[in-house]
Amino acid sequence: MNAIGTPAAAAGTALPAESTALLTDHYELTMLEAALRSGAAHRRSVFEVFARRLPEGRRYGVIAGVGRLLDAIEAFRFDNATLRFLAEADVVGPRTLDWLADYRFRGNVHGYPEGECWFPGSPIVVVEGTFAEAVLLETLILSILNHDCAVAAAASRMTSAAAGRPCLEMGSRRTHEQAAVAAARAAYVAGFAGTSNLRAGQAYGIPTAGTSAHAFTLLHDGERDAFEAQITALGRGTTLLVDTYDVAEAVRTAVELAGRELGAVRLDSGDLLLLAHRVRRQLDELGADKTRIVVTSDLDEYAIAALRAAPVDTYGVGTQLVTGSGHPTASLVYKLVARAESDAPDAPLVSVAKRSPGKPSHGGRKTALRVYDAEGVAEAEVVRTAPGAGGPDRRELLVPLILGGEAVGREPLADARRRHERARAELPLSATQLSRGEPVLPTVYE
Repeated sequence: MNAIGTPAAAAGTALPAESTALLTDHYELTMLEAALRSGAAHRRSVFEVFARRLPEGRRYGVIAGVGRLLDAIEAFRFDNATLRFLAEADVVGPRTLDWLADYRFRGNVHGYPEGECWFPGSPIVVVEGTFAEAVLLETLILSILNHDCAVAAAASRMTSAAAGRPCLEMGSRRTHEQAAVAAARAAYVAGFAGTSNLRAGQAYGIPTAGTSAHAFTLLHDGERDAFEAQITALGRGTTLLVDTYDVAEAVRTAVELAGRELGAVRLDSGDLLLLAHRVRRQLDELGADKTRIVVTSDLDEYAIAALRAAPVDTYGVGTQLVTGSGHPTASLVYKLVARAESDAPDAPLVSVAKRSPGKPSHGGRKTALRVYDAEGVAEAEVVRTAPGAGGPDRRELLVPLILGGEAVGREPLADARRRHERARAELPLSATQLSRGEPVLPTVYE
């Protein structure tokens, strides 16, 4: 793995737009059909995205995917091919098809900005519009946020465990090809330094990195031939994979060929703690004291923390990152919390809430504040149905993302990275403990 490459595009550049209207569940459209028939489809409604609990053992959640979500909502249009499919599959009738032909979301969306931390009950996204236009977005919103927030939460724990040493995302071969791009983006928001995924580099300006695998060494007649070929092509600053055969011999050969300018060596198997110490000692004895050590091999936050005392310079993380390190979803839900008494434009909103055993919800359109102690450390998440008010000891958390159907919340990915670093830093120190525990902030309903 060489040094992180130059971003291929400005941060925030999106993938090419195509209709996202069928990235949804069948029942969203049948609800629409029935609501149009009953006359309730045009009632003003408020939906909220939240989680009833964090994944077991997690202390906080991380918002990721907001930028992708804005692009996806903008592309949520029913073109002729989409309408033809719905008609041929008999999903909805002619009246609903006519309504869908003119669909675009014209409501408002507020939410926690990307990179922010969240807790159980946090109204991380609030969608306001008619029932018809807002209900259609449920599956799309949840599929993006559940995936990206899960990856970002795992990435945040990993970058925290790395204690300032860079982490590289390299999980493309362990997930769906498009999920790999989204995972690279979410990991970058939560502090990863770069990715192996070139599509993520192109689409979002994330720095990319990579050199060679064991196959490259095995291709050649010997390890020396492989190293010579790589150094000739990529320069002495390259990263050489040294655990195909004998690690000590490989390190000796690497330094002999590249000299003190050797960029790094990579360890991908074995007892990484022991090997890292041995390789560091050997490199120093050979005069390659500036050569870095990169470790890979199915790392997670616990393995990274265990290597904190080792002379490791960079961590490469794959499977555990892109699968949320054991929690591949953030368990977010999308619930109706208020709706108008009628479809009249000025009809008052009334609070609605589920009372299902084990799955209750809190009614009413909500705002959220984070409250701080005298030293600026967060101490509570306050969720309230009255308008929030910021101040020196409290911060409003929701920001406008879409107003009147127009996206207003797009921002460079670098802003989200900086926001996450600040948000994590203001949490109590116990937030970064890897031992199992409760959410580090209580959620207080007012």
